[in-house]
Amino acid sequence: MNRFVVVPASYVYLLREGAQGTEVLLQLRQGTGYMDGHWAAAAAGHVERGETAYVAAEREAFEELGIKDVELEFLTSMHRTQGADPIDERIDFFFTARAWSGEPRIIEPEKCAGLDWFALSALPDPVVPHERATLEALRGGRVAPYTTHGF
Repeated sequence: MNRFVVVPASYVYLLREGAQGTEVLLQLRQGTGYMDGHWAAAAAGHVERGETAYVAAEREAFEELGIKDVELEFLTSMHRTQGADPIDERIDFFFTARAWSGEPRIIEPEKCAGLDWFALSALPDPVVPHERATLEALRGGRVAPYTTHGF
């Protein structure tokens, strides 16, 4: 039987209140080979064997932003595909956080060309497409617990 592989990943959207409403911290991707030049979650990455999506989100927040004690709130899961290659089958777990310890900063400059806060109502361009869909749903207050992208 031919089974496909689903690759899990965790995303962390740090949120705060700003002059134009809710703001999200985004990173400008570079040097990764995937969506370089696009804005994306300030912290995100693959879930490693033996860890939960929550643990992966906490780990990525520390590895990419240098922050700890991230108070994660589950936002949504997204099943997405980008084509026929088995590696393109994904399950993404999105979290938000409004509290953490430390000041977010660029820890991996080879992968991150910038880090900035943006109002959900004024996202930069371009944003990684499946992340833009999630952020727009968050802005609209209508995030379903399960979403899909690319089908």
